[in-house]
Amino acid sequence: MPDTPPSIDLDLPPLGDHGPRRARTLMIQGTASDVGKSLLVAGLCRAYARRGLKVRPFKAQNMSNNAAVTEDTDARPGPDGERPRGEIGRAQALQARACGVPPSIHMNPVLLKPQTNVGSQVVLRGRALGNCPARVYHQMRQGMMPAILDSFERLCTDADLVLVEGAGSGAEIYLRNSDITNMYFAERADVPVVFVGDLDKGGTMSHLVGTWLLLDPPDRARVVGYMVNKFRGDFSLFEPACETITAHTGWPFLGVVRWFEGASRLPAEDSLALERPAEDSWANTGTLNIAVPRLSRVANFDDMDPLAAEPAVNLRWLMPGQALPADTDVVILPGSKATRADLDILRKEGWDIDIHAHVRRGGRVVGLCAGFQMLGRVVRDPQGIEGPPGDTPGLGLLDIETEIGGDKRLIELSAQDGVSGCEVAGYEMHMGRTTGAGLEQPWLLLQNADGTTKPEGAVSHHDRVMGGYLHGIFAGDAFRTHWLEQMGAKAGQLDFDARIEQALNELAEHIEANLDLDALLALAR
Repeated sequence: MPDTPPSIDLDLPPLGDHGPRRARTLMIQGTASDVGKSLLVAGLCRAYARRGLKVRPFKAQNMSNNAAVTEDTDARPGPDGERPRGEIGRAQALQARACGVPPSIHMNPVLLKPQTNVGSQVVLRGRALGNCPARVYHQMRQGMMPAILDSFERLCTDADLVLVEGAGSGAEIYLRNSDITNMYFAERADVPVVFVGDLDKGGTMSHLVGTWLLLDPPDRARVVGYMVNKFRGDFSLFEPACETITAHTGWPFLGVVRWFEGASRLPAEDSLALERPAEDSWANTGTLNIAVPRLSRVANFDDMDPLAAEPAVNLRWLMPGQALPADTDVVILPGSKATRADLDILRKEGWDIDIHAHVRRGGRVVGLCAGFQMLGRVVRDPQGIEGPPGDTPGLGLLDIETEIGGDKRLIELSAQDGVSGCEVAGYEMHMGRTTGAGLEQPWLLLQNADGTTKPEGAVSHHDRVMGGYLHGIFAGDAFRTHWLEQMGAKAGQLDFDARIEQALNELAEHIEANLDLDALLALAR
């Protein structure tokens, strides 16, 4: 990774060119990571949108390998005139959906996609700038603030309410001077702040009072109140703690949001959601056992959500140290932000041996994006884009090879699969280019509206190994039903898109029942 920051080349208009700010704004910050900010903002977005307000979400910086494609980008058109797509964090894409609008790069202008323990790919307004160690990115952040504020003001001129999500803890005062996501952003954008504590984890009183102690007086004054999230039980037992918090901080208590059982039906923000302890055996409620190795840099893991929702499927993430169960029917290799590094993880865990034995026994294997690359003979990275330059042998289950390089491919696809006859939709998000004889037997044959066709992916000669670059393919009900039947399972009557919409509506109703939305809106300015 480079030791100098990549250049930031953006042609930005003066902030005043956007016109007067129309929207009210309110920022939700947390006392720690994973306190439920993203889900809370999504629920508020849907609740206020159902009241007829034009709502937009915003998060200055997100760190996640779970990303979504947007139609807009600040990247310049290519030589063929085609304008590339952009990308933002999956959480902001879900929040946009909660608002009833398409996702935009301006909702999450800075996206960090971790590739190593100390470095990430930096995406600014939908465009990948390069890969940076954390200390180099630290030098870059203030240089990105004009673009961040510009994106925020664009949203504010075309909305009634912009709900801003902070990142991690808002009390990390050692980062205050270079902060672009919490209190420094709140000061620069002049937005009021509500703090959220997590009652499920405990320590909420100390977290909130400790936050007040660490903030300087101007930042304390910007806070208009606090709320507590993820509560289970009799809240009257916690009310004395709220009195103590208010007495020490002077911040008004704005309410408690009780535990929302439907959260698992919505896409998770990042791979922290996969760290929950796995069961030692299958749930035994379905007929098809699917195992997914938990790669170190797993990306776009919400590809598995539609399959996990099917009654016929038992889907299990294999954690490090766990062997592939002998009764596995299908192994799915998911996306990854570091294909070669995760190939090394597969070998370190012995999963490569398990997978080959699984195929010899007649089992199936599916690779998605980086997982598709791993199924080939070799993955090359001569420029060191994802790590040290070099070649890494693949699993050799498909007659293909991949070279990491070139421009990042970001594109949404909607077509009919000529193999199954099903409508398919999804997106590509990768930098590798794959070649080889295996592509002559594609997994899909996409038929475009103009009559042209595009082969997608590859299938082995014995039809037990398949893969491709298309993310989101299992979200299509017809294709998922077809694929499950191929695997020997009968799909249920699952409308996956309606399932997400229902969960968002239930979340909004849950928020309405737990918080005074009129009072909260009155605090926005």
